[in-house]
Amino acid sequence: MTNRRSLTANILVLAAIGLLTAIYLTPIWWVSLTAPNYPEEAFPDGIRIHFHMNGVFNGCEKIEKVEISEEEAIDCVHEMDTINHYVGMYPIAAGGVVERAFSPFLVSMLAVMLVGFLFTQPGIRTGVLSVGFAVIVGWMYLTYYADDGLKYQNAGYIEALITSLDQDTEAEQKEMTPGEALIARLKASLEEDGTEQQDRAEKGKESEKADNIESLHVTFEKDQERKPVNEREQWMGSGTQMLSWHYEKNLARYFNVPEQIKPMVATMSAAADVVFWLIIAAMVFLIVATRKTNSKLYWLLVIPSILLPVFFIIDYSAWLWWYGHTLNDMGAFTVKPFMPTVFGDGKVAQFTTHSYPNTGFGLMVLFSVLLIIAANQRYKQFNIDK
Repeated sequence: MTNRRSLTANILVLAAIGLLTAIYLTPIWWVSLTAPNYPEEAFPDGIRIHFHMNGVFNGCEKIEKVEISEEEAIDCVHEMDTINHYVGMYPIAAGGVVERAFSPFLVSMLAVMLVGFLFTQPGIRTGVLSVGFAVIVGWMYLTYYADDGLKYQNAGYIEALITSLDQDTEAEQKEMTPGEALIARLKASLEEDGTEQQDRAEKGKESEKADNIESLHVTFEKDQERKPVNEREQWMGSGTQMLSWHYEKNLARYFNVPEQIKPMVATMSAAADVVFWLIIAAMVFLIVATRKTNSKLYWLLVIPSILLPVFFIIDYSAWLWWYGHTLNDMGAFTVKPFMPTVFGDGKVAQFTTHSYPNTGFGLMVLFSVLLIIAANQRYKQFNIDK
């Protein structure tokens, strides 16, 4: 009976670990705005965006109707930012900055914790946790602090950074956007080598990520050219440099008030540094605290994963509160601070807001249920073994 419960628990944990990848790659939540000036024929889902763990992406699809001709789907992230800025709300990319940057490490940490939970032998478990956490720390350091660390980030995170920077404001419309700069470079390259396009297609996602990083590099350098010489930074390509620069650029996209923005950037950069060391401290604590299988602290290896849907809702709600209570005075319309709708339908001016779970949240709940059953089986196994 003990072996059967152990096997059941391990199978369920392994299935949950497999779900983690799907959860990371799948939209967790969706939000849309509908209004009379966005007719259902052209916007069947309204102005819709999808929240992933590593960024916010376009939720609008290309419309193919006789009366409507679109070469590509409208960028609804840009559209929603444009709508929101009229009431003083900061761009969507200004939220969840630290969470998105550290998401691959946090998810990997949960996976290692669950692998450790599989082993009831203390020595093996401690070894697995130590090796797994050491790999994550090395990866996290290279990504966040090392030169060219962005190449170790996931492609989705980099794509989300590019998407937000390609959203033009009136002040930027006369300049070449990062996307245009990238296209210009690619055209020049293709003129030199006619086989480049085929090679690029074969390289796939990695080549696309490299192109996106180069586009961020070009945009960063253009920003530095506008600054006084003594304030210019050299491109390092590190995660920490990208986080602070990208956050500042998004805050200033519609409301360029340096005296307000610089303290916000400093706070966010400091918070990211603190999170970096807190993750390491948590790893060390788990290695030490879970050395004994019969200890109550052993369950710390699975409890955070079980609570993942709760953590997401708390973080999502907190950022919505921030958006609604951190309104810039430069907005075209003055509104009182408000709490955007977390779940369900709401109303802001002439817009109806919709906020609901997406496929990823369903997978997250399934992930939690599998682990609750696995933990229950492991608990019964321990009680029988006593």
